[in-house]
Amino acid sequence: MSAPMEVVVSADSSGQLWNCAVFDLHSGTNLLSYRGGNSSSRSLTVLNGEYILGAQLGKNFINVWEVQRKDQLQQKIVCPGIVTCLTASPDGLYVLAGIADAIYLWEVSTGNLLAILNRHYQDLTCLRFTDDSSHFISGAKDNLALIWSLVSVVQLDPSHTPEPRHVLSRHSLPITDIHCGLMGAQARVATASLDQTVKLWEVSSGEMLLSVLFDVSIMSVTLDPCEYFLFCGGSDGTIYQVSLCSPSLSRDKTFQSDSEGNQVFKGHRNLVTCLSVSMDGTLLLSGSHDETVRLWDVQSKQSIRTINHKGPVTNACIHPAAPAHMFVSESRPAVPLPRFSRHLNPTEQHDSSATPGACV
Repeated sequence: MSAPMEVVVSADSSGQLWNCAVFDLHSGTNLLSYRGGNSSSRSLTVLNGEYILGAQLGKNFINVWEVQRKDQLQQKIVCPGIVTCLTASPDGLYVLAGIADAIYLWEVSTGNLLAILNRHYQDLTCLRFTDDSSHFISGAKDNLALIWSLVSVVQLDPSHTPEPRHVLSRHSLPITDIHCGLMGAQARVATASLDQTVKLWEVSSGEMLLSVLFDVSIMSVTLDPCEYFLFCGGSDGTIYQVSLCSPSLSRDKTFQSDSEGNQVFKGHRNLVTCLSVSMDGTLLLSGSHDETVRLWDVQSKQSIRTINHKGPVTNACIHPAAPAHMFVSESRPAVPLPRFSRHLNPTEQHDSSATPGACV
């Protein structure tokens, strides 16, 4: 079959039916499912269109599937601790994992562990790359979001201790989600927090552009591709739409529904864990602890489809272009995934006493 243009990849904490599944965005048809374990929140990612990686809930390893071999778990990447968040760079060259309060950065082509960044003071909650893979943003329970330049982190000078390019310190409670917009190093980044605010920042300067206060804690956040609207998922199940084009927009504002584009989506019965918008900006996808994934029409605010799960939804995202060989069972990745190291020193990777980073 030919690959649909846009697909939904989602997962729940139960793992009863599958670890994660792929659905057609427009019909809701279940196209593929990947079995084995269950993935924790903000830890499911597609690597270079060839692999799906999902950090096992409460365990110290990452499950790996080849995208077209849905029924067989191919590999497990063993990590030094429980992985709380995971992402892959859009160019497919790097994998980032949050383990306790440290960020681990691997090079995909070699499996080398390039850096362990210890700049947060509490557990990591989310990691995001810019769309050009030049920067990444980390958020944690220490209330901080950090913007990192990848070039600065991967340089091989052992005397150099990588430091974040910017420290975003305006939140007063843990960061729950991060969304990075388009335009690479010129992008805008949205951060959500238990402090009931969502803040919008500029990657290049680290300047805060907007802070919106809500009546509830915000658990998830996203922007539409044109960045006309900010979508914020509340702990009460409400999704808030904030207009970024309102003539009355001020730097610090309190959310109120009005006729200028500030509206709400009602339907979920529990906290909203994840949000994603279609490429044309007309459809909003949401996942919730009420065990459902919903598809909404942005203009009417109506729920047009519900996909039931067997447990609280941990991950749900719209992928704008499904890998073509996802639906061709005979295809194989162009490059095999190497063993991932658990050590920074490259010479230790060949130590026979070391536990292998990835095992088939």
